Order: sequence, then C-alpha cells, then structure tokens
Amino acid sequence: MKIIAIGMNYGLHCQELHAGEALPQEPVIFMKPDSALLKDGKPFFIPDFCERVDYETELVVRICRLGKNISERFAHRYYDAVTVGIDFTARDLQQRFRAAGRPWELCKGFDNAAVIGDWVPVERMKSIQDIRFHLDIDGKTVQQGWTGDMLFSVDRIIAYVSRFCTLKIGDLLYTGTPAGIGPVAIDNHLEGYLEQEKVLDFYIR
Repeated sequence: MKIIAIGMNYGLHCQELHAGEALPQEPVIFMKPDSALLKDGKPFFIPDFCERVDYETELVVRICRLGKNISERFAHRYYDAVTVGIDFTARDLQQRFRAAGRPWELCKGFDNAAVIGDWVPVERMKSIQDIRFHLDIDGKTVQQGWTGDMLFSVDRIIAYVSRFCTLKIGDLLYTGTPAGIGPVAIDNHLEGYLEQEKVLDFYIR
C-alpha cells in the first residue's frame, strides 16, 4: 500500500502558501510511507523534531483496482470509497528544506502524518467533483473545501499518476487541501466531515 498525495490543488491554498507563484500546470505529486498512516480515531502525538505542525484537511480516495496508464474517462472505475483525511505537515521543517532547495519528504512523511477517517462508498456521493468537506477543531469550523474547486480533478490525477506508478488495491490518494490550514496544539479535538456526516474524530496529544 502506498500513499499518494497532491500538493497545490486548490487555487486559494496556493495563494496562502505561495503567493506570487504561478499555478501548477500539472499535478504536483509527493508520497508518504505506509508508516505515516493513522486511523481508527487514534490520537496524534506532536513530534519533538519540529516547532509547528499544521493540519491540511483533504478528501481521500481509496483505490480498488490494479491499474497502469489509466485513461481519464475510465478512472472512475478505479476507486470505491472516500473519506476525510489530514495531511499533517511539519511546517518549519518544510520552510527550511524549501529554502535550501532540498527534498521535503521528512516534513510530510513522518510517522502518523497521514490521518484517515471512516470510508464512505463513493456511490453515496452525488459526484466525486461535488463533495463538500470540512474540519472542526474544538467545535469550531476551521477549514472548508469543495471538490469542484480542485485545479485537477480526481480522475485526471489518477490518469496522470498511473502513467508513472502502477496503482494497486488499497492505495490511498490524498487529493489536496483547500485554503485555511493552520497549526494544531496539544488537547485539540479534531472532527472531519463529508457533507454533514462525521467520518473523522481524534485528539492531539
């Protein structure tokens, strides 16, 4: 199982982190190791190697078929469920690595940096590109997204990634975060929603 993640897939998020830079012309891909996965409502422990960890709320798609060089028009056949996930980012490390022109996998791929909620069958959704999701922290909504705002649709991402990497059953696709990211603190209570259904519920320790 591999975790494939998309960066800079919402225009307003690009502006909040990379103001003045051009929007990407093709999907921006990075990977997280399977050791980054955190599920079943287990708490997230802030690591001691960074000073700031940011939440990035995302729609996560579960791959259900083996596929290589998938056509965009057939991509919908290769996923069967969605949920809300958190792409945790060690922001101070990322800024330091980017400034030095170095790879920044460590700030995204550390243990438990990929949180996932409960899966919802995709057929329960109106359309993969018409899903609203949001994150509450301590009962207050801090981030909201709509998949219709993606720069690159889920199907286009799958077609693009499958040119380079064979997709396998159980692979996870984090589809990018909208604007509104921010830091977490010890004892924060995070709850993630697909439409109005809560699918994610855990604490920061």
